[in-house]
Amino acid sequence: MTNPQPSARPQPQLRTRYRVFRSIATRWMDNDVYGHVNNVVYYSWFDTAVNGYLIEQGALDIHQGEVIGLVIETQCNYFEPLAFPQTVQAGLRVAHRGRSSVRYEVGLFSESGELSAAAGHFVHVYVDRNTRRPVPLPEPLKAVLETLV
Repeated sequence: MTNPQPSARPQPQLRTRYRVFRSIATRWMDNDVYGHVNNVVYYSWFDTAVNGYLIEQGALDIHQGEVIGLVIETQCNYFEPLAFPQTVQAGLRVAHRGRSSVRYEVGLFSESGELSAAAGHFVHVYVDRNTRRPVPLPEPLKAVLETLV
């Protein structure tokens, strides 16, 4: 039995590879005992960046909408530390759009950074709020997603 070839090591992403950016202020409590933002906070920033953008664009109504997005997969690679009191720039893009799912990719940058301090993705499956069964992406959401491709 042979060992499979290792996959290429993830690399920081260029700022220019992302379509839209959102600023996120770090908080004192985000830092851990090692003096940098703890890894779990990065996933919170992914959610904040994507959902904030969708809400602002009118593509997601978290209170009254019939369709909601549930995260089914997430992943992050870390390249350099971020720490309070930095402001983080979250870059967004859509890597894949299916019938009821979307793979969002997020790059997290220091304010002056051209390469991502972290980069990752998460997948939303859009479901009926009540039944929690997958539904086709609503047209207003598809229109907004086109701006992120």
